[in-house]
This record gives sequence, C-alpha cells and structure tokens, in this order.
Amino acid sequence: MSVKILSQSIIGLEQFCQAPAKAIERADQQTVAVFDNNQPIFYGLSPARLNQLLMAEAQLQNQNTIALEADFFDEPATVVKAPAGKFALYAGWQPDSDFLRQAALWGIALHEPVTVEELAAFIAYWQAEGRIFHQVQWQQKLARHLQVSRGAPHLTPKRDITQVAEPDYHIPNGFRGE
Repeated sequence: MSVKILSQSIIGLEQFCQAPAKAIERADQQTVAVFDNNQPIFYGLSPARLNQLLMAEAQLQNQNTIALEADFFDEPATVVKAPAGKFALYAGWQPDSDFLRQAALWGIALHEPVTVEELAAFIAYWQAEGRIFHQVQWQQKLARHLQVSRGAPHLTPKRDITQVAEPDYHIPNGFRGE
C-alpha cells in the first residue's frame, strides 16, 4: 500500500516518545511525521506551525464572498455573501436574487417570485425537520415545493360528511331482481 507522506521530517515512534519536544524543534517550524511499522501514524506540530496553519485556514474560510464580474451586467459589481457549506434553514433565510432563473435552469418554470407566505411555510417546515443542506440544495427544494404547491388543483369540492345519502330507486333495464 502506498502512502503519501506530508512532511520532510520523519522520526520513529520510539525516538519521538523519548524526546518529543526535541524532535519538533529539529523539524525547524515544520511538520514531523511519526512512523511505526513503516507507516505514518500521526504528525507532530510546533505551536508556531499550528498557528500558521490555523491562520491559513481562517483566510480560506473568509473567502466566501463572491464578486460578480461587471462585464456581464449593466449595474456595478455586487458582492453576495454565500453561506459556507451546509446549514440548517433559519428564520431569515432567503433564496438568491436570481432564483427564478436558476429554477428555470433546473427545469422548473416559476412564473411568479416566491411570496412571503410561501417562503414562511417552507422555512417553518424545514426548520422543524432540522436537516442541513447547501444553499443551492435549499433553493432546489424550494423550487420543487413551489412547483408542486402551485400546480396542485385547489378547486375540488370537499364532500359534506354530515349529509345523508339518498337511495337510488331507479331499476336499470334488464334487471330482474331475483
């Protein structure tokens, strides 16, 4: 089995256990791969290296803003704050401003924008479910919900269960009644 080693500094487990601080110091602010039975079992970091990695990760997480290129629009470029990763639906959630266009790309033709009532019902249902999805997945669910709810026939009259049925006394032709 091949293993990719993510460090230039390698040390055995027994050597690391004897002097862990010295092994990390010898790595010169880099990561130390600790091996046992010719396989890496963990990586050791100095506090300074850990801080560098955490800072790099924080910078990557702050890059969730998407700038739309002005060449494609008449208006100046806008910055849209995209939720990072999956999230549970929350009370102030809104679909993207180009939701109707996106729904059309998914094959769902919505002729009217989402009403406040439709959005509130959708959010209330999914908040109770507690599921987590990406922004696009929530929008797809909303589009399908609107397609089904707007297309459902609401004109079928309900039967009155308190009304007593009248018997039919008409005898069909050919019926002998035996």
